[in-house]
Amino acid sequence: MDRRRRRWLKTSAAVGAGAIATGTLSAQAQGRSDVLFAREGSFIPVLGTSQQFQVRRIYCVGRNYAAHVREMGGDPDREAPFFFLKPADAVVETGAAIPYPLDTSDLHHEIELVVAIGRGGSEIPVDQALEHVFGYAVGIDLTRRDRQVAARDKGRPWDLGKAFDRSAPLGPIHRVGAVGHPERARIWLEVNGQPRQDSDLRNLIWSVPEIIAVLSRSWELRPGDLIFTGTPEGVGPMEPGAKVRVEVPGIGALENTVRQDKP
Repeated sequence: MDRRRRRWLKTSAAVGAGAIATGTLSAQAQGRSDVLFAREGSFIPVLGTSQQFQVRRIYCVGRNYAAHVREMGGDPDREAPFFFLKPADAVVETGAAIPYPLDTSDLHHEIELVVAIGRGGSEIPVDQALEHVFGYAVGIDLTRRDRQVAARDKGRPWDLGKAFDRSAPLGPIHRVGAVGHPERARIWLEVNGQPRQDSDLRNLIWSVPEIIAVLSRSWELRPGDLIFTGTPEGVGPMEPGAKVRVEVPGIGALENTVRQDKP
C-alpha cells in the first residue's frame, strides 16, 4: 500500500456498534399530533425476506474507476477519494418510470455497486470495515451532466447535478450472508438494448473497505446508510423514452424507463 493510501486509511479509534433497521413508523403514525408534515422514509426490500431496509443517507464516491476518471478529463493517480450526497427520498425502485428531470437537457446514466450499512461507527479501521456491511445492491447515479459540469467549472458544489428528485434508482438489497463481499464481478449497463458501460468490480480504485474507512473519518456511519461506490467508463446521455437495464451478476439487476414527458 502506497503512502497516499496509508495516510488516508490510518485510524485507531474504536468502532461504534449498531443494528440493522427494518423500518420505523413516522411521527404521525406513532400518534404524534404536534409534528408538521410528518412522513415516512424510503424503504428498499431485502431479497428473500419480508424485511425493508429504511434509507437514512446516501453517500456517493466520485471518480473511483480509472477509465472513467480519464474520460471525464481527470488524472486517477492524483485523486484521493471524495464524496457527495443524495437525499434519501431520491430512491426509485426497479421497474418504475422516471420523469425526465427538471432543469437539464443532458441526463446521464452511471451504474454503481451500492453498499448497505448495517452497523454504525466512525473512524472505522479498514480491516474491520466489512463487519459494518449489511448487504449489497445495484444502483444508478442519475446525473444532470450539464448542471454538474457548470458547477465543477465554477468550483461550486455538485448538488444541482447529482442530488435531484428520483436520481437514485436502486435494486433490492442482497444480504452479505447470501452473496458475500464481491471483489470481482462484471458490472454493466445498457440503454435500449445497446451496451454502454461494461467493466469489473476489481477495477475500483478504492475498495469497499477503504471507502468505508475514509468515509467514516468525516461522518459517523449508521444503519440505513447507503454508499454508491463509483461508476466505470461509458457514461452517456439518455433521452425521454429510454429503457435502461443494469446488472452485477450475483448482486442483482435493475430496470427503469425514462418517461416521455420531458419538460
